[in-house]
Parts: sequence; structure tokens; C-alpha cells
Amino acid sequence: MTSRPLTILFMPESAYGPTNQCIGLGDVLRRRGHRVVFSAEASWKGRLEALGFEEDLVDLAPPAEPPAEAAAELAAGQNAVEQNAVEQDAGQFWKDFIRVTAPEFRKPTIEQLETFMKPTWQALIEGSRYCEPQLKAILDRVVPDVVVEDNVIAFPALMTAGVPFIRIMSCNPLEVPGANIPPAYSGLPTASRSEWAAFRAEYDRAHRQIWEAFNAWGVEQGAPALPDLEFMHTSKHANLYVFPREADYTAARPLGATWHRMDSSVRETDLVYEVPTEARDRPAGSALIYLSLGSLGSADVDLMRRLVDVLSRTPHRYLVSKGPQHAEYELADNMVGAEFLPQTTLIPQVDAVITHAGNNTTTESIHFGKPMILLPLFWDQYDNAQRMHELGFGVRLPTYTFTNADMDAALATILDPAWCQRLSELGEQVRARDGLHRGADVIESVARGHVPGT
Repeated sequence: MTSRPLTILFMPESAYGPTNQCIGLGDVLRRRGHRVVFSAEASWKGRLEALGFEEDLVDLAPPAEPPAEAAAELAAGQNAVEQNAVEQDAGQFWKDFIRVTAPEFRKPTIEQLETFMKPTWQALIEGSRYCEPQLKAILDRVVPDVVVEDNVIAFPALMTAGVPFIRIMSCNPLEVPGANIPPAYSGLPTASRSEWAAFRAEYDRAHRQIWEAFNAWGVEQGAPALPDLEFMHTSKHANLYVFPREADYTAARPLGATWHRMDSSVRETDLVYEVPTEARDRPAGSALIYLSLGSLGSADVDLMRRLVDVLSRTPHRYLVSKGPQHAEYELADNMVGAEFLPQTTLIPQVDAVITHAGNNTTTESIHFGKPMILLPLFWDQYDNAQRMHELGFGVRLPTYTFTNADMDAALATILDPAWCQRLSELGEQVRARDGLHRGADVIESVARGHVPGT
């Protein structure tokens, strides 16, 4: 087997979770001497290059026209401040989308299928269609040995590139369906099937037409047909997913030999975080807790304000990832925070985590052995929250209707010494399996023509 450097092309979804997942794997591969190229969405320009990767970026929609006044000033050369106004922040499309649609998250998951899930799938489909010619051109330029996609939507160009294709599923594993597990995106319990059939029927009704059209278009581009009502292909080469063995669903829904579980995947690129003195030096008996609703969830400013108010009444100290709307609300006296915090170096230093149950934060909390309070907002967050709750790894609360007493009870539960000890032991087991480097090994092996275990 040759040891020549490989060219590896990553295409993550334009949200922080999947992009950070690919950054972690890409960094390992880059340090092994391989060429790592990111075909991320254009708003990530400069951010990936700064980490040592090549960028060959795509637009998922036509560029927005700047206001006439801004365009005139730019043409006149006054472009320092004005350019920032018309450029988007990383993942800005989804931040805006979530902010506008946040009222939908107050509905039961079955009601969101028509009013939130369907429009979201449609937006993803439009992005896939729009960037198809760009992706083909990128593949011609980059000439990768392997393409790696972390997304929930298929891109036909990646399937027809003539090189191995690897899927990363950095969502809850219910995304791969089965008769004996709850339907994805439902947040329904595994122990009761009473609502499964109704959710599946409504999902079919809401999505069948757009799925059929998307599948037909992909086949026209030369891609294989999609599995029924799924918007993403399963790779014949290798599929990676990020979820701890102790929480997985494989006993009820086995996966094939191409699937490789990364129990956790904690990137090694975050800056070292030092806990500020006012949070570190706290009264005896009080805990240090990390609060993050992710870059998208924190766009719901009213919810962040409510959490600040409720948690300000507790004796604990909080490190708060304020998110992109950070200037629109203030923290309480028992809190410190910033727009973004280096999560993977912060979590080891806290006692517990309050999270939106995004897959990265959920699995990183398990990796470091931290109990959670879970406040799901959308997509697979409901499934993660339910799974952690039913296994006793965290407490799921109703995100918009929990009371002060609910939060107090949840904090008391997860900070119980027995809970903390059990999660600490679980974290040791997960860390020992070293999912990040195992995932990089799979990518490297596929690119060289061999999948471990096959």
C-alpha cells in the first residue's frame, strides 16, 4: 500500500455543528501529511484557511444584492466597514432561518413536520440543486482521492465524482430508520410505540412529494436512487456516525458493515479556555455550569433572556455561550460569557451542561462525563434529549414551558454526586475508544482502497 499524501475533500453542512465535526477530522488528517480541502458554503471564507485547510467554497443560493447606497460606497472605494455589512457571517443563512422560524419550535414535533421540517428540507434541496455545477467544477480542480460529506441532504456531484464517497452522520442515529426504533425528529420514547405510526404517516404525507421530485432530479444527474423518504445516500464505501455506544440503537436496529461508530469526535483545534476568576471563585456548594443553545438556538433571544432570568435565581455560576445575538441581551451577575466560547476545552472544567441537545454538544458532554439539562429546539435535538433523558444521562425539560421549579429540580438531579460519578465513569469509557482518530483512520483507509473490517 502506498503512503503517498492523499487529497481529501470535505463538504459539511453550513452550520457550526457539522463544520466543526469535519474540522476535527480534517485536522487529524492534515497533521498526518494529507491535503485537506473544504468545499464549505461561501460564508465560511477565511475561517477554514486559518486552520490550515484549503478552501474551495460553494454558494448555496444566488448572492444577495447589497443596498444601493452600500453598493455606491463600495464602488467609490469606501469598502472597509461597508463590506462587512454585506458579507455574511459563517452559517448566516441558517441563523436567519432559525430566527424567523423560532415560533414553530413551540409546537409538538408532529405539527412541525408541515410548517418547519418541510420548508427546511425544501431550502436544503434548493441549495443542492443550485450548487451542483459549482461542485462539479470544484471536483475537477481538486481531484480528490475521497469525498466526505457531513450533511442531511444529498449532492449528486459527490456521488458521481468517480472516487470513494464517505457519509458522516453527525445527527442522532435515528436518521437511519428502523421498525423497532422511534421515527427520527419525533423525540418520542423508545419504550412506548403508541405515537410512532402517526408520526411516520404525517412525515410521509408532508414530505412524499418533495422527496419524489428531489430523488428524480438526483437520478437525472447520475446519482443512485435515494432510500425511500430519505434525503441522503448511504455510502457503499463507509459511513461514519457520532454517538456513544452506551446510547446507541443498534440492538434494536443493527447497521451494516459499512457503518463505523465514532463514540465521540472532539476536535483538537479549540483554544485553551481559562475560567474567569468571578466564575472560578464561587461559594461552597455551588456548581459551575455551561449554558449553550448553539449558534442557531441562541438566535432565539427571548428564550435566552428567560434562561438568564431563571438561572440568575440559583446559587450556581454559569459560563454562557451567548451566540450571534449576543448584543441583544445582558447576563446576570452569576454569569460570564461571550458570543462564542471554545467548547471542547471549556466543558472539562464545568460540573454540568445546559444544552439544546445538538449532537456535538450532547456527545462532547458524554465524552467529558458531564450530566446535562436538555432543552431541544428543532431537528434531531428532540431525539438526543429524549435518549439522554430515558437513559439517565440528563434531564429533558420542555424548552418553552418549564417552570422555575422544574429547572431547580433538574439542577438538583444532575448535580447529585451519584449522577456525577456515573457520568464521569461513562466519560472515561468513551474517551478510551478515541472516536476522532478512529474516524480519521476510516477515511484514510477508504482513500487508499481498504475499509477496516471488510
